[in-house]
Amino acid sequence: MRLESPDVSVVVPCRNERDNIGPLIDEIAEALLGRRHEILVVDDGSDDGTDAAVRAASERHPQVRLIRHDRSAGQSAAVRTGVEAARGAVILTIDGDGQNDPAFMPALLGALEGGGAATGMAAGQRVGRKASFAKRHGSRIANSVRRALLKDSTRDTGCGLKAVRRELFLRLPYFDGWHRFLPALVVREGHRIATVDVVDRPRRHGQSKYGIFDRLWVGIADLFGVWWLMKRRRVRPVPMEVPLDD
Repeated sequence: MRLESPDVSVVVPCRNERDNIGPLIDEIAEALLGRRHEILVVDDGSDDGTDAAVRAASERHPQVRLIRHDRSAGQSAAVRTGVEAARGAVILTIDGDGQNDPAFMPALLGALEGGGAATGMAAGQRVGRKASFAKRHGSRIANSVRRALLKDSTRDTGCGLKAVRRELFLRLPYFDGWHRFLPALVVREGHRIATVDVVDRPRRHGQSKYGIFDRLWVGIADLFGVWWLMKRRRVRPVPMEVPLDD
């Protein structure tokens, strides 16, 4: 029976990950054993039987939910769909290709909870990346440019492993490519970022379906758009309701 009031919602955006998604769901369930959680897979227009693999995994794990896009809309749209449908107070995101290791999810939750209300996100930072030299070199350049402009308190925004309070997640301005800039958008809301080093894994099956911020010129317009958004948020008032009765 599906858990109606989970504490944690795991959002897994994926597209054409039939051979990766089942084992990944098994690993997520094991990593969060003992926590009230749901696993929300957002199938972004797959045509390879990914949905059937999720259905099979749901027989082992009743906390699994499946949402399908009728066409591919991109990773940002898939993450947003999952956040909107989630029921947990905390959102964990993880890529659907299996390269993010769910074993680091408890550490992310611990960093978020341990940071108190001022900490809005715990972000994974990959070490030992399993990527080509060109991709790793391009990523270092892009991340250096991003940090210099946005001062977003993390060296690696391309890691899919993140823990964010859902109420905060829903306040963040949305645009295509949004998932690459989540730490900066959280900082814009006046919150701190906690970071956790995580081990990158090689892909088990298939090839990458989504582009990530691994090249200098990818997302450059979005980068300056986010910089503009951060400059426009100068005053963060503290709201307090005033009692009207004596």
